[in-house]
Amino acid sequence: MPTITYYMSLNSPWTYLGSARFAEMAKRHGQKVDIKPAKFGEVFAKTGGLPLPKRSPERRAYRMMELKRWRDFHKLPITLEPKYFPSDEAPGTRLVIAAKLAGLDAHALATELGRALWEREENLGEAATLAAAAKRAGLDADAIRKAGPSDAELDKLHDQYTADALKHGVFGAPSYVLESGEFFWGQDRLDFLDRALAKK
Repeated sequence: MPTITYYMSLNSPWTYLGSARFAEMAKRHGQKVDIKPAKFGEVFAKTGGLPLPKRSPERRAYRMMELKRWRDFHKLPITLEPKYFPSDEAPGTRLVIAAKLAGLDAHALATELGRALWEREENLGEAATLAAAAKRAGLDADAIRKAGPSDAELDKLHDQYTADALKHGVFGAPSYVLESGEFFWGQDRLDFLDRALAKK
């Protein structure tokens, strides 16, 4: 089955805005999704990007304007400035990677973790939040972590996925990379991805 590599971040509202649509699109086109959470702070540092607090007031204001537009367009009740943003995404990222390694639907899990942060205003650093998000995705967070690798091993994979992202030219989240090397940055490029997949 052809594979799309999906570089994402749980702290990214843009990742969450596109997550469910991307999952549906990949399924419709018979594509496997290889989800790879990456450390975009490191990606930004190496590709010329800036973390949100270091961006100019003008760029931050426009980001908020765009979030409102996309929220309304997709009718997703995201909170523009959630209580726990930026959240400690390490526990959630470890859970996503462990679910992926176990052959479970890590993409659905990531979508629910995004919902926890961006709609439900929950803290991704708390075990109860992870457990509830996993349950909504039909998974058992505790069982996944008990059967999976250690934190250190999962963190090593997180670093590897970050290196992979840089190797493929990725500079922002979400990014969708085809086997050909062509990639699409941002949930607002999903229509272009859809057209590219339709040609295959």
